[in-house]
Amino acid sequence: MQRTVIQLLRNAKQHFPGAPYLHEKSDQGWFSQSFDEVYDRARMIASALLEHGFSINDKVAILAEGRNDWVITEYGILMVGCVNVPLSIKLLPEEIHFRLEHARCKAIVVSANTIEKAIQGLNHADLHEVLLIFLDRDLGPYEAMLQSAGLSLSQVLMLSDLVELGKNKMETNAAQLDAIEAEIKEDQIVTISYTSGTTGNPKGIMLSHLNYYANSTDAMKYFDVNKGDRLLIILPLDHSFAHTVGIYASAVKGLSIYFVDARGGSKNALKNIPINLKEANPHFILTVPALTGNFMTKMKDGVAAKGGVIQKLFEAGLEAGIEINGNGFNKAKGVSLKKKLIYKLAYQLIFKKLQGVFGNSIRFCVGGGALLDLSQQQFFAAIGVPVFQGYGLTEAAPIISANNPAVHKYGTSGKVIPNLECRIVDADDNDLPVGTKGQIVIRGNNVMKGYYRNEEASRQAVRDNWLFTGDLGYFDEDGFLVVVGREKALLISANGEKYSPEGIEEAIVNTASLISQVMVYNDMKPFTVAVVVIADEKVRRLISQQNLDKESLLFAIEEDLQKFTMHEAYKGQFPEMWIPRAFVLASEPFTEQNLMINSTLKMVRHKVLEAYKQPVEAVYRSEGSKNQSSHNLKVIESLFNR
Repeated sequence: MQRTVIQLLRNAKQHFPGAPYLHEKSDQGWFSQSFDEVYDRARMIASALLEHGFSINDKVAILAEGRNDWVITEYGILMVGCVNVPLSIKLLPEEIHFRLEHARCKAIVVSANTIEKAIQGLNHADLHEVLLIFLDRDLGPYEAMLQSAGLSLSQVLMLSDLVELGKNKMETNAAQLDAIEAEIKEDQIVTISYTSGTTGNPKGIMLSHLNYYANSTDAMKYFDVNKGDRLLIILPLDHSFAHTVGIYASAVKGLSIYFVDARGGSKNALKNIPINLKEANPHFILTVPALTGNFMTKMKDGVAAKGGVIQKLFEAGLEAGIEINGNGFNKAKGVSLKKKLIYKLAYQLIFKKLQGVFGNSIRFCVGGGALLDLSQQQFFAAIGVPVFQGYGLTEAAPIISANNPAVHKYGTSGKVIPNLECRIVDADDNDLPVGTKGQIVIRGNNVMKGYYRNEEASRQAVRDNWLFTGDLGYFDEDGFLVVVGREKALLISANGEKYSPEGIEEAIVNTASLISQVMVYNDMKPFTVAVVVIADEKVRRLISQQNLDKESLLFAIEEDLQKFTMHEAYKGQFPEMWIPRAFVLASEPFTEQNLMINSTLKMVRHKVLEAYKQPVEAVYRSEGSKNQSSHNLKVIESLFNR
């Protein structure tokens, strides 16, 4: 038996007949499709693609929100031997153009939410032959735009027409589809997934059938999930974590996946998350730190708004819960009876209500995509909805390690999943002992084939079948992997010492009340500087409540920036030289629109520095009070004038 993702779907059809697989919301309510129905519809799409001349290794991009037909269309693309190029709906038209041209795509799958952006990306002579496959039914509003971009209406294939065509031609095409599937090898490419391109042009990560088959089956051996468990997909399906677990691992285990209702675009999707959580009533969800951080902030703000006894009990219960849980692996000893009673009371009166945000079946969340701050892990464990930190890379399909309900340790990225080798090495590729930080390298069937049309980058990343991740970490004494950040996103002191900034940045944001985003910077300088985005509403409230002038407000922000150094979770954790001694106020938040946040919600550090290079350099030249700079006073002035 060939280990392919098509075989995974075949197995699911056999083992879970009639079981619901995909769910999306329509005007009539939730619409479900079983594993059998998904397989049959995908095969119809594959049959239709044959009729339109698609053949093995043709590239087809998907630019659409998470929905049933995203998954089904991908299976159809694979069944005809083609390769999927999943694209983020947050990409700019020029970024779409680069990926379509670089991957040499024959077609792009779009929805009503994304067709306009896709047309803008196709508005180049070199892409005028690319076909569009439209997932929705009404093309009318976009016909003029297509024609003005030099695209013919005949280039647009309606998915509903493809399904009908494929169904009618199935008797003719069935034998050919069977032959194609029999020829698909384990090392054939399934996806070319482009990196977010935070430094230079993005690279196309080639992942094979075996990569996905191995990673999804190994992950399901490791996680405590049951046949029929419900999973709400909040992350976009181009995100490798959601792609592997949401599509393929769900087929391994017979999971039932729900998509956030994204009709009307991303803003509607964000509004619908709380509603869909209640409706889907998931047993677990996949998340990233930005999402859980938002949940945590809203929960804390909601309790703070009640004030009084409720807020005091919440804070005391949270503190007690964190102490009782210890680090998750080693439970605390000697916790007083009083604290246990406080926690029990807070749990019954407050925490159980907070859990209701996720529905009434939630067991846990799994976090990936970036480092999940310790304070978030402690918070969610205390309220009874633990968020288990994992670690992975798209180049590893993507799961490398994870905490799970049975074995977990807060502040770590968990244990390495089965059938995967992981080493910590120095610059000369020598293994490092327990507790010593070095580069994380892995080997297993989940390691990518390489970067598409980029042999040099492939040789640098994969050597002797070992993937050099570019991430720094170490194994602790209990065998848990601790990831400390990117090797290339480092603070570098004047004497050449290096340090990863992510932990400090997370600590600042999670303890400060006036700061919403921060980038810590030191590039061979005498001290460290932070570029700070202030929490607009909270700062203006403080100005009003305390009648602060501009200079006093800057002092308050300075104190807020240092608050993490006294917090119990971070006290003494960071060397003095990396703690920011000065700050530069950002004039606007870091967003995807100003390119300071990429499509996977990670900060694009060089873009932030590019925008604030002059005030940062001025800080190092300043002889006086570095935080009372003309730049900072000007940013504060705008607050007072609003």
